[in-house]
Amino acid sequence: MNKPEEKRQFQRKPEWIRVKAPVSKEYAETRKLMREKNLHTVCEEAACPNIGECWKNKHATVMILGDTCTRACAFCNVKTGRPMKVDPLEPLHTAEACAAMGLNHIVITSVDRDDLDDGGAMQFVKVIQEIRKSSPNTTIEILTPDFRNKPGAIEMVAEAAPDVFNHNLETVPRNYPKIRPGARYYHSLRLLETVKKVNPSIFTKSGIMVGLGEERMEVSQVMDDMRMADIDFMTIGQYLQPTPRHAKLERFVTPDEFKAYERMGKGKGFLLISATPLTRSSYHAGDDFAKLKANREKKLAAQADKPD
Repeated sequence: MNKPEEKRQFQRKPEWIRVKAPVSKEYAETRKLMREKNLHTVCEEAACPNIGECWKNKHATVMILGDTCTRACAFCNVKTGRPMKVDPLEPLHTAEACAAMGLNHIVITSVDRDDLDDGGAMQFVKVIQEIRKSSPNTTIEILTPDFRNKPGAIEMVAEAAPDVFNHNLETVPRNYPKIRPGARYYHSLRLLETVKKVNPSIFTKSGIMVGLGEERMEVSQVMDDMRMADIDFMTIGQYLQPTPRHAKLERFVTPDEFKAYERMGKGKGFLLISATPLTRSSYHAGDDFAKLKANREKKLAAQADKPD
């Protein structure tokens, strides 16, 4: 039984962030497929509030490299410990699941694997290659760890040419010591800047959570830092405290504040910004990819029309 003080840490969710329990036939089918292929999803492991909607539409974010993370970020519900060996069949099974679901766009993420010499970079490459073989028309979005202290890992994955390379900053720099102690803010920025240098055609993407005590000006500075790193797409969503052991939720950010962040991001030049209470990295990722392409084409056309 939870202690009384633990219960008090949870604030009652406002109406704008409540979601229905997942009960659809498609949800059950997606879950069954993931188990048959021995795959993990961040939707389940991170207790994503959008799992019912996404799985009903047969959108699942596959989490490679196992279900155990070598880090213990204060916001994350994925378990921490000593990971199992890398599954050599995981790339093939991921590609098979992608083909079975008939996905136009797939999102691949992973746990942190600081125990591996390359941080798991080669497994991302193999997954991308297998999907390209069996589903050549499927666009691929990856959400990677930071590969800190793993020379050549970022370049290796960028050279595999995913359509979207996502790596989340997660929060403002001031919160890093308590929220993301194993990571470094400026390393994460340099990671995405490096991706653009290796392959300028890749869309880069990053996101943060709000409700962790950050100030509006701090969020504005993160946006400026992202644009300096030439990041194309930013996501902003509400932090939800998974358990009493995790970082405390300071407050629920209102829908109007999210709209203000969206306006701010558009003004700073992102090709796309998604800022809503339920926004998550892979939420509506396929639709967003289509918007990204369209917005880049508009931008390039506008630049071409400018007189020299």
